[in-house]
Amino acid sequence: MIMLVLDGATQKMDEAVAHTRREFSTVRTGRASSGLVERLTVDAYGVEMRMQELASFSVPEARQLLIAPHDPGNVPAIEKAIMKADLGLTPSSDGRTIRLVFPDLTEERRRDLVRMINTMAEEGKNHLRGLRRGARKDLDDYQGEGHVSEDDIKWAESQLDDLIHSYEGQVEQARSAKEDELLEV
Repeated sequence: MIMLVLDGATQKMDEAVAHTRREFSTVRTGRASSGLVERLTVDAYGVEMRMQELASFSVPEARQLLIAPHDPGNVPAIEKAIMKADLGLTPSSDGRTIRLVFPDLTEERRRDLVRMINTMAEEGKNHLRGLRRGARKDLDDYQGEGHVSEDDIKWAESQLDDLIHSYEGQVEQARSAKEDELLEV
């Protein structure tokens, strides 16, 4: 029973760290990356769809992203979604493709992005702590039912503490790497 709780917590914490890393990838660093726009929702065909379902992406130059919609009729809807997302980018279109030019980041904008990354990291850590609380509650429930000894519960709680420290370290390491990437001139 205890191992099931620990294994479940480990799996959920892995997913939480992966989610936080995906969130970090949506913050632009001055280099063109499709990760910034892939998950934007576009109102196409009367429904909300992710941009990655509607278009393909390429990076012809380091600071340029080319979006090629599968259906050229979706170009205006994609442009509208990019403008609505407030990414600090202005799309330019030739009627068939959309080009995004990534300007150099100013020092002030870099600091804003670092604050955003720090907030995302803290949210990721809070999610990990919530998962630990849930696992501890499950352990307390097992102990209350009399299925597990108090020593086993203490051992499991120490394992949970080790897990949380490990996963918080992974989030912090990813945050630090992204911060270094953002501050790189």
